Amino acid sequence: MLEIERKFLVSSTDFISESKNQYRIVQGYLNSNPERTVRIRIKGDKGYLTIKGKGNESGISRFEWEKEISTTEAESLLLLCEKGVIDKIRYEIPLGKHTYEVDVFFGENEGLIVAEIELQSEIESFEKPNWLGEEVTSDERYYNAYLSHHPFNDWK
Repeated sequence: MLEIERKFLVSSTDFISESKNQYRIVQGYLNSNPERTVRIRIKGDKGYLTIKGKGNESGISRFEWEKEISTTEAESLLLLCEKGVIDKIRYEIPLGKHTYEVDVFFGENEGLIVAEIELQSEIESFEKPNWLGEEVTSDERYYNAYLSHHPFNDWK
């Protein structure tokens, strides 16, 4: 139940041609407190309830528990969520033994593109594609829970 993940900004849209899968994600937060976020997500044609704990000092590791729920349940729970729904298209790009998940945001976060890679350990090595930009793993502004209340377009 430990998520080990690194986040990066994306410097170009070259990743799109490398994508093997893509789907829309709509998500909201029942609780966006960084100590324990509770997220409702519709990813493609499936619903999910996810609870995440606060990240460690580096921001790379944190507790994560997820359960699949019906899309009907997810749609109903989204109505109870805090203000600020996240809407994005996720692209999956395999590279070596890993898969990058690249999120292209819409709505109030339009213009933001973030790549994530899940690892088995914090020190695991991984290939970096040429479209990968600055690492933002420890910058909480790039967490979806933060973006739901402080949209990217308000940063400018």
